[in-house]
Amino acid sequence: MSHEHVHLEPESKDKRVAIAIWANGILTLAQIGGGIFAGSLALIADALHNFSDMASLVIAFAARKIARRPADSQMTFGYGRVEIVAALINYTSLIIIGLYLVYEGGMRIIDPPEIKGWWVVWLGGIALVVDTLTALLTYSMQKDSVNIRALFLHNLSDALASVAVVVGGALILLYDMRWVDPAITIGIAGYILYLGLTEIGGTIKTLMLASPADIDTDAVIQALSDIDGVIGLHHVHFWQMGEHEASLDAHVVIEENAWGQLENTKYRIKQALEQDFNIHHSTLEFEHPDHLHKNARTYGHG
Repeated sequence: MSHEHVHLEPESKDKRVAIAIWANGILTLAQIGGGIFAGSLALIADALHNFSDMASLVIAFAARKIARRPADSQMTFGYGRVEIVAALINYTSLIIIGLYLVYEGGMRIIDPPEIKGWWVVWLGGIALVVDTLTALLTYSMQKDSVNIRALFLHNLSDALASVAVVVGGALILLYDMRWVDPAITIGIAGYILYLGLTEIGGTIKTLMLASPADIDTDAVIQALSDIDGVIGLHHVHFWQMGEHEASLDAHVVIEENAWGQLENTKYRIKQALEQDFNIHHSTLEFEHPDHLHKNARTYGHG
């Protein structure tokens, strides 16, 4: 079977992320220094956005390394969830930065400072180049990784934010519209808040062992209940350990006359979970109708 795209080795992907980290780190320092010198909050806002992307890249780089470690006696589920924990930290910091920039932008609209427009234009242009290059570095990697896709979209959005900064600097030079700089800052902050608030919910749900968003849990239970020999299910738990690893834990009540075919019934349940719902990890406890849990809830332990 032939493939259209080239599959990169993990080490090669790590190297690309490392290059992106250094590029964003140097850009962030340059933008912060230039923003302070030029008096441009929009430039500092873009720098903070770049810094958050650099933090995301660092998190992705470290998490990719750690997540490849095998399970051991201390971490029996493995280390894959480190990416989710790191994402929660990253999105929380994004929201805090966004709120701070909204406040600062509002204060500067009330009292606009002097801004060196040429510094804003030049540093914004450099940021545009770096953000575009970083997006290109991660483009081929984002097709098979939600984590890297998020990084790609972040850097693509940074490139658009840099365009806004350059436009703002040009308007200051041409028309002395100093209010444009804090207005653009608030716009960038609004976008940062949008990213943080829309992404953090899924991360929190995963850490709270919520059911995978793309699985209809009621449909799974109904499908398994329709298998010959199965009376019903209770104490059902759906969760996911990583991006693509949906899991199921359940008590399955089997008809009395089907106990002789228990292995066959279990095989059909496992097959239905894998083929119809893409659940490849399941832990099943089978109960005889004479010894089942009384008044057990379908979900949870109640």
